[in-house]
Amino acid sequence: MNPVEMQKVLVADDDAINREVLGELLMPEYTVLLAKNGAQTLERAARHAPDLILLDVMMPDMDGYEVLRRLRADPQTAHIAVIFISGLDRPEDEANGLKMGAADYITKPFNATVVMARVALHLQVVRQRRMLERLANVDGLTELANRRRFDEVYGMEWQRARRSGRPLSLALLDIDAFKQYNDRYGHPAGDRALRSVARTAGAAMRRPADLAARYGGEELVLLLPETGALDARELVSHLRDAVAGLAIAHESSSVAPVLTVSVGGASWYPGSAEQPAELVEAADAELYRAKQAGRNRVSWREATGNDNFPAWHAPWSGAL
Repeated sequence: MNPVEMQKVLVADDDAINREVLGELLMPEYTVLLAKNGAQTLERAARHAPDLILLDVMMPDMDGYEVLRRLRADPQTAHIAVIFISGLDRPEDEANGLKMGAADYITKPFNATVVMARVALHLQVVRQRRMLERLANVDGLTELANRRRFDEVYGMEWQRARRSGRPLSLALLDIDAFKQYNDRYGHPAGDRALRSVARTAGAAMRRPADLAARYGGEELVLLLPETGALDARELVSHLRDAVAGLAIAHESSSVAPVLTVSVGGASWYPGSAEQPAELVEAADAELYRAKQAGRNRVSWREATGNDNFPAWHAPWSGAL
């Protein structure tokens, strides 16, 4: 979450006065969404992904317990913190709500100070959890997504591509003669160079769904959902040019006097491959071809439902 972005609270209550009072109470500090029944709560939770839901227990069409059950059953909303607000004030009512997975339970008539304090507390927990999740998904050296995060996102994007019928492109990027670079300039300089390449790769990702991650060592992986071969190849070709344009001296390279990268990629269309590993293997094979052909180039292959990843190469030409 952007540090300046206000956290979102969804207030779900069938009573218009309660919604208005809670909304006015929270609005100076948070982005407030309102829902007047259970169905609307589920729809707005899925669409807007609030950080916290203040949920009335007693609603006519679908009570708060059923709403919470459905929220927890949907992977898209299962993580959202829920505070029950209810006129049911027996200890067993509160215990039941907490057992179902509510983060807290506030009884009506509610005290404004208590509501604000508990909302602030649970939203702080949400911020801390997201920070830990982010750290767990980020490579410490490059600050790109790590291999764990890539594997997670790749699995989701593969399934999404199968459902939508849209293409999925993947590229593996390797720094040319990186061992020689470390041997000549030292590992601290190698780390700085890798970070520079990673920043360049991250900046090349044009859409929120595009992902650049550290795959291992000096190898990066680029995931480009809903991107066909022509667009993907153009993007990584510009990226290869941008890395060379950093003009990081590499006097020990047999490829060029500056640091360069080789890229192998593949584009998959639903029906052309059955397993996610096939696309990675195809990109890896193209990376090998790029290296064998002299490095500092892009090698790509495209798959359709009628062929088996035919090779399509784009060697680099020209002088640096």
